[in-house]
Amino acid sequence: MTASHSDSLVVLFGATAGAYGAKLGSDERELILLVWQVVDLHSKKVGTLHKSLVKADNLDLSDQCREVSGLTPEGLGKAEPLDRVLQQFSQLVSSDLKVLGRSSYTLCSDGQLLIRQVLHPETSKKNFLLSDCFYSFFDLRKEFHTCYPSSAAVKDQTIKTMAEYLGLGTDEAEEDFGVWQVKTMVAIIFSMLSEDHAFTEPETVKYKYETGPCSKSETVDSETVIRARGLPWQSSDQDIARFFKGLNIAKGGVALCLNSQGRRNGEALVRFVNSEQRDLALERHKHHMGSRYIEVYKATGEEFLKIAGGTSNEVAQFLSKENQVIIRMRGLPFTATQEDVLGFLGPECPVTGGKEGLLFVKYPDGRPTGDAFVLFSCEEYAQNALKKHKEILGKRYIELFRSTAAEVQQVLNRYMSTPLIPTLPTPIIPVIPPPYTIATGSIRDCVRLRGLPYTAGIDDILEFMGDATGDIKPHGVHMVLNQQGRPSGDAFIQMKSADKAFMVAQKCHKKMMKDRYVEVFQCSGEEMNFVLMGGTLNRSGLSPPPCKLPCLSPPAYAAFQTAAVIPAEAAALYQPQALLPTTRTPQASAAAPPTVTYYPAQAAQLYMNYTAYYPSPPVSPTTVGYLAAPPGAVAAAATATHTPILPQPGALVRMQGLPYNTGMKEILSFFQGYQYAPDDYNGLIQLSDQARSVLQAPKEWVCL
Repeated sequence: MTASHSDSLVVLFGATAGAYGAKLGSDERELILLVWQVVDLHSKKVGTLHKSLVKADNLDLSDQCREVSGLTPEGLGKAEPLDRVLQQFSQLVSSDLKVLGRSSYTLCSDGQLLIRQVLHPETSKKNFLLSDCFYSFFDLRKEFHTCYPSSAAVKDQTIKTMAEYLGLGTDEAEEDFGVWQVKTMVAIIFSMLSEDHAFTEPETVKYKYETGPCSKSETVDSETVIRARGLPWQSSDQDIARFFKGLNIAKGGVALCLNSQGRRNGEALVRFVNSEQRDLALERHKHHMGSRYIEVYKATGEEFLKIAGGTSNEVAQFLSKENQVIIRMRGLPFTATQEDVLGFLGPECPVTGGKEGLLFVKYPDGRPTGDAFVLFSCEEYAQNALKKHKEILGKRYIELFRSTAAEVQQVLNRYMSTPLIPTLPTPIIPVIPPPYTIATGSIRDCVRLRGLPYTAGIDDILEFMGDATGDIKPHGVHMVLNQQGRPSGDAFIQMKSADKAFMVAQKCHKKMMKDRYVEVFQCSGEEMNFVLMGGTLNRSGLSPPPCKLPCLSPPAYAAFQTAAVIPAEAAALYQPQALLPTTRTPQASAAAPPTVTYYPAQAAQLYMNYTAYYPSPPVSPTTVGYLAAPPGAVAAAATATHTPILPQPGALVRMQGLPYNTGMKEILSFFQGYQYAPDDYNGLIQLSDQARSVLQAPKEWVCL
């Protein structure tokens, strides 16, 4: 048994079949050796030194393991499995304590890797529990630095350096592997005891993950947050906590990320109690959850708060009941009431607090979204509820999933903060658009960068390209955004020739950018255009964008990294209204004057996926427009180019819910009294079948 002020230490050393030293546990290899000895802190006596081999499921030893440990697969094949070895460990420690006349003990290991990165993850994967003694331990390196402040930093300490600092013998060849380490650790402990050092503050490992709400007003240290990618879509916060077993996650520190449709996208942000735990978590990059490997990267506190933080009092009250199991219900009839939901769940899975344990998700105008969250007091009730997955309520089947407090916040934030008319970023500098266009041919003079870090900017891409930067066409870097308007990890670059593009793809493919490798593929301008306008390009081939109507295509706008200073006289010219450019018709395209719009100073282009502007029902579609140039800028542009410019740009209006027999005459009559497009009615555009399938409306027209 263990105690906070133990009278004995159990000095513990272990090794895996893979990496050794500072990388112990980073390669997911199994434990193959345990060596331990009991130390009486009062009498300074020791128990018997025990060495036990462990039979791993995979006996393929790394070269480093063979060289350092001298162990062989043949010898390990005769050993006991880990669960049996741990049982023997407990029995032998208890026996040694009785001989020494002691009753309590705490483990003491060389650093934290053996306990946190090896024992806890491996036993979690093999589905057996560690005894309580493995949830509290002393880190000999930290204790040594506390006792001897002038020694090397904790991260640079090893058993050998600590022994050399004290002038102890360091000839490892005299003893078997593991035996020398334990004997030396015991000698170091005796030296520390002679300096009156007290072992009073052990490291702790949390037994389980604690759920809880997070407020946007909290301060989250960016050195404590990671992003996990590649998660199974059905994974819960408890599954993620199990993946990081042995590391201490902060209360409510798992935030599952959702896509634009409110579904999990296979990513999560995880907040740890300190930076030391975060650094250990980063060492689990590409460890496995089931059959999938999980990528682990650094993230920021701001990113965590965007996902997990909330300001709603209703949500805070709902999540105030701690240690509850949260289930998300999706697909509820819009007319469903609290009584309907409670009746659907039934008496076999009672909801915590009855109606107070239900939270319906609504739009800002109060309309239901069909989602709800439910609290259950125990795992048994939650499992009973999950058995009702896809059962019928009314005329609809209901989906049930495990959820988290962070997901509750994220879903509520998403629906409650949906802007009715989102606009483009504030314009900075009035200019005439430069006369460059994106190539559309089949010549493969472009490259596609895939897997860019989300924080990567234009400077990072240019640095990544190296000497090939000089072969990029002017304004030839095109960043691709996802449906949330954030970097998608993709970019396209136009090169001066197909040969240059081929050389870049060969040279830079899988080259590292920051902490990620980036894939580089050669492609054509046509393929690039399809992706920039919402299409897909993958191993299955090329899929065109859902709609290529010119007047409906979202505009490209320039990226800028530093805010420009706007002179007072220029600021006075701004007009607040957001308008779309006039209709682009085939007859007028040849002689169309240059449109005066606003572009920031940088020339790198950002392209939004098309469907970002037209969310699927029941969200209302939105209109995105250019910001109109001030009259002074329009006049100046007209004078400079000697080209007539229309005094006022037009505006795009989308009509939805029209009767099927509606014709042009009825639409013009509807807008009687308003000025519309010229008499040829080219301002009326009936949507094609392809576009209508995207917009999901029975019959729609767009008017200018």
